[in-house]
Amino acid sequence: MSEDLKVSKIKRGTVIDHIPAGMAPTVLRILGISDGASNVVVVAMNVKSSKLGQKDIVKVENQILDEQKFQKISIIAPQAIINIIDNYQVVEKRGVSCPHELEGILKCPNRNCITADRLEKMLTYFVCEKEEPLILRCHYCETSVAADRAEIL
Repeated sequence: MSEDLKVSKIKRGTVIDHIPAGMAPTVLRILGISDGASNVVVVAMNVKSSKLGQKDIVKVENQILDEQKFQKISIIAPQAIINIIDNYQVVEKRGVSCPHELEGILKCPNRNCITADRLEKMLTYFVCEKEEPLILRCHYCETSVAADRAEIL
C-alpha cells in the first residue's frame, strides 16, 4: 500500500502552499470559507516541509484571489506560494510579499486611534516599517504592530 495521500486536481481555483503550520484556519477565514462552503476545499495541516519544517496547504475550487486577499495572506504567511489553476493547469504561480501600504486590511490595536472611532468611519492605513520580522505601523497614530499580533479585518 502506498504511503502517499492523493488528492484530485481542481479544474479551476487556487492552491496556497507554504502556509505556516497551524495557520490554515486563518487562511480559510480570509477567503470567506466557512462550514457551509459549497465548493471543494482541501486543507492539509502540519505537512512535512524541507523549507518550513511543517506547513499547511489550502486548495479551493472555483475561487481566485483578489488583491486584498493576497495582501491579507502575505501578512500571516509571508513565504506562501499561490497557484492559480485553470483547466487543471497552473496558469500563474506567485509568491506573496507584504506591500508597502495596507489600506483597510488590519485593525489598529490602539483604541484611541481615529480608525477606532465608529463615527469617523476611517479606513485603517498601515505602512511596512520592517520586513523581517514583519512590523507594520499605523499611518494615523503611529502605533506599530508585529504581523503575528495583527488583527486582520
